[in-house]
Amino acid sequence: MITREQIPTVLDHPVYDGEGNKVGEAKHIFLDDVTGLPEWVSVKTGLFGMSESFVPIHDATMVEDHLEVPYLRDKVKEAPNVDVDAGGHLSEDEEHRLYDYYGIAWTAAAWQQADQPGEGGRARTGTGETQDTSADDAMTRSEEQMHVGTERQEVGRARLRKYVITEEQQMTVPVRKEEVRVEREPITDANRDAATSGPDISEAEHEVTLHEERPVVETRAEPVERVRLATDEHTEEETVKGTVRKERIEAETPDEDDTPRR
Repeated sequence: MITREQIPTVLDHPVYDGEGNKVGEAKHIFLDDVTGLPEWVSVKTGLFGMSESFVPIHDATMVEDHLEVPYLRDKVKEAPNVDVDAGGHLSEDEEHRLYDYYGIAWTAAAWQQADQPGEGGRARTGTGETQDTSADDAMTRSEEQMHVGTERQEVGRARLRKYVITEEQQMTVPVRKEEVRVEREPITDANRDAATSGPDISEAEHEVTLHEERPVVETRAEPVERVRLATDEHTEEETVKGTVRKERIEAETPDEDDTPRR
């Protein structure tokens, strides 16, 4: 439970959901008119904080430098739009809508804080925005400041895909072939004995086997390179425009001619 003393540590601080996702910035705390305890926190959401959602603060806790609420970020961002009247109050109907949206029983919510010691068991009559009730004759001037942030989003995907193609290759390889050549030699003293070793006249055959080389194609898969995807990050400047509101204070003083004279 967030106490009134913790309000300064909540305002303008980050709000996270139970899964550690940032929801936005806490901008206003709304009190219960009966108990005076914090009941709702409004959270600026969206890229530029242009939306404001209401979240029950009863079960929220301060964790280090941020407020943690027991609701998911998308649940908070999709909360009903609520109009706050000029006095900084939520109407009973608006509060009913919020309780229904967050699944909180209205009867239990209306009495769980009203039944505090010294409160007489009074039910809630409304909620009010936190204000400084100390006597002060000074006027505070405020203005909105534009805070520009960045969010990471997916813009595309790159992938590696391996596929097989077939192409023709041509190579030249030397091949050897055997050819028949008839050799004749005259009878000499050196070969006379071999030439006259057979019959004088006869028929005979002599056969020679011929050989030749032919190209043989064989393929083998060989690794040639490794390919991977890598990302390079670069920074560029972009101009962002937004609208901010500023308060101006003008003093109205009596004219010198209207001063009573004696």
